[in-house]
Amino acid sequence: MPFNLPIFLTWIRVALIPICVAVFFLPDNVLVAHHRNLAGAVIFAVAAVTDWLDGYLARRLDQTSSFGAFLDPVADKLIVAAALILLVDLHRTAGWMAMIIIGREIAISALREWMAQIGQRKSVAVAYIGKLKTTAQMVAILLLLYAGPLVPGVDTLLLGNACMVIAVILTLWSMVYYLKMAADEIAEKKMEG
Repeated sequence: MPFNLPIFLTWIRVALIPICVAVFFLPDNVLVAHHRNLAGAVIFAVAAVTDWLDGYLARRLDQTSSFGAFLDPVADKLIVAAALILLVDLHRTAGWMAMIIIGREIAISALREWMAQIGQRKSVAVAYIGKLKTTAQMVAILLLLYAGPLVPGVDTLLLGNACMVIAVILTLWSMVYYLKMAADEIAEKKMEG
């Protein structure tokens, strides 16, 4: 297993998952609700930044590896799934939205694995719509974890859930996109064969 700075940052993201969740279960005499929300949001934000930074550094330092390519999306999906389950438990977002996002992540991960097995992984490589989906998810989760005042008159939970609806729409759209790309590739291979 290779070890370099990008992989180290990915492992930090994995390690931040239980810390982010645990913060919300600290008693009030240890950390009051507002400070729990702030701490959880900051931890999640750090994790989100490491998601961007590890990929950037891997390319910039020419430290890409198959292990890093495997670990990075696993870390992403784990932190998003953990945060969504936590938000549902805290009654800050709807369970159906979390299920759509988590279900899509599982389905597309399985699709990518299957396409890799048949030598067609590039046909379902991350596209711009996937990056938009990830950005919307991260903003929504960050707002819902914080759930505190940003600007007078702005309801963070309402804004966060509006972003979550956008994230769900982009999640479904990107899933259809990846499924179509895979179907087109399979149809093309059948015609060649």
